[in-house]
Amino acid sequence: MTGIGLLTGIYAWQIEPYMLEFVKVKMPIKNIPEGLVGKTLMQISDIHIGNRFDHRFVIDSFTKAKELNPDFVVYTGDFVSTYKEEVQFDKLNETLEHLVKGKIGTIGILGNHDYGKNWSQIQVADKIAEMITSKGILLLRNESVEIDGLNFIGFDDFWGLNFDPNKALKDFEKSKANIVLCHNPDVCDLDVWGEYNSWILSGHTHGGQVKPPFLPPPMLPVKNKNYSAGIFELTNNRTLYINRALGHLWQVRFNVRPEITIFELQSA
Repeated sequence: MTGIGLLTGIYAWQIEPYMLEFVKVKMPIKNIPEGLVGKTLMQISDIHIGNRFDHRFVIDSFTKAKELNPDFVVYTGDFVSTYKEEVQFDKLNETLEHLVKGKIGTIGILGNHDYGKNWSQIQVADKIAEMITSKGILLLRNESVEIDGLNFIGFDDFWGLNFDPNKALKDFEKSKANIVLCHNPDVCDLDVWGEYNSWILSGHTHGGQVKPPFLPPPMLPVKNKNYSAGIFELTNNRTLYINRALGHLWQVRFNVRPEITIFELQSA
């Protein structure tokens, strides 16, 4: 039994954290222009550049992702682990040199860790925002942008200093093809959505990083413990997808492989 435990520990520490999985999902969207049907949207979330794992794994993953030649790429927050020292910005800058970009558009939002210690350092968030926009990511902070007939609505982070879903949704039009980017899926349960009736792409949970067989993940950083990973059908015809994260807060994963999601756009 000791040997099995040791092997499991080595697997969870040194093997699964680096077993990238490309997850393919059909994405039917209301009002999508005919010209976008069949296009691909890649979601990358929670790269967590810092000192807790080798950031070159993220760079290698970006290299593999580029081979899929996505039409759109969205980054759903937590570009860093909680900011502690300047070297994190150096590692992030090196990583951003290898960004995956969409042929049509590349959009991003911030996560809680992008707001620094206790999610309260606006200067850290602004620095990260400056870095990623300089590399070609269109950052949405309670804003929306329409690209080739696909309308992206970006929420700033629920736990950060700039969360304002009403501002983000103020220009929402039900007649458009809409996708919301929202780092923390707990926002889905707030009374802020009005008539919104389309897709919501989130991260934040990492799928719990450890999931015992046949049991739910024991640790999830959300109030709604149903929100682990994958697809959830919500009220008012909303569809939530929670990405399991590419990076990790701590280098341990078991039964929850790091993920990059590839959505195939379809007509609903």
